[in-house]
Amino acid sequence: MTTPSPAIATLDDQPLSVRAKLAAAWTSFMLLYAYVDILGFYTPGNVADILDGKVYEFDLSQTFSTTVLSVLAVPMFMVVLSTSLPARANRATNLVVAALFVPFTVFNVAGGFYLYFYGLGVVLELVVLALIVRWAWTWPRTTASVTSATGRDRETAGAHQR
Repeated sequence: MTTPSPAIATLDDQPLSVRAKLAAAWTSFMLLYAYVDILGFYTPGNVADILDGKVYEFDLSQTFSTTVLSVLAVPMFMVVLSTSLPARANRATNLVVAALFVPFTVFNVAGGFYLYFYGLGVVLELVVLALIVRWAWTWPRTTASVTSATGRDRETAGAHQR
């Protein structure tokens, strides 16, 4: 006598909104950025250079720190903006900001003496930026429905239905 095998239930694969995808991507981008910098402290000479007041070729100063914080605040705010801006502004903002961060991200590999490490970090960050551009570019569109038409448009739409 054989016992019937239980039916295998299919997992419910609910679609994720573009807003959620964009917010998750910007969060991933910031985590990658942070971890590349944190792990970079373990490369020989980095801590000594920082203690000597240098980050790569730049002098550590209030101007340097303020500039870096200002630049890095942009993707941080993109997490919030991706979930709160209206769709049209959201799409445009994500396209522009992600595109502007591509050269900034590529610049970070310049001067990196651990080329595989920093190169991998840049490639991973570029993949996330490419996903942001793709999701923003392909943002789903809806067509205007008869119920959302107003004024003269509603009358015209109603006349076409008769």
